[in-house]
Amino acid sequence: MFGKLLLLFIIVPIIELILLIQIGQLVGTVPTIALIIFTGALGAFLVRRQGISVLNKIRTELQTGQLPAGSIFDGAIILLAGAFLMTPGILTDTMGFLCLIPPTRRFIKKLTWTRMQRAMRSGQIFTATAYGSDFQNRAYQNNAEDVIIIDHDDYR
Repeated sequence: MFGKLLLLFIIVPIIELILLIQIGQLVGTVPTIALIIFTGALGAFLVRRQGISVLNKIRTELQTGQLPAGSIFDGAIILLAGAFLMTPGILTDTMGFLCLIPPTRRFIKKLTWTRMQRAMRSGQIFTATAYGSDFQNRAYQNNAEDVIIIDHDDYR
């Protein structure tokens, strides 16, 4: 995983530089800088607008007693889009704008959900459930040796 991230942080900036240099040579320096500023401002506007929309949807779903899992996922993808759009470059801006398009966002959600399910089935990801206020008692009754409970009061 570390190797993939390292490659990502090396390869993406190199690609961005190559693209910006080529665009700069094609249209000039000032239009290239204007393009970067324009896409950043447009991206910030769109991310803010869609983010507020998703927050309102989450609020409505919570008020009606629904679990807002899909909307929270949308919010995470919009947050990712904002990070891409605030990073100067053509490739990252393209990825950010793609994250803001609802059909693309649905595809990203479906792809991510499928990968998470596969990882849970293979044991790479596991889920844990807390049972309310008596979680500690139930844990000790079931398999006390398998449960580690850390109480923050013990460290004062």
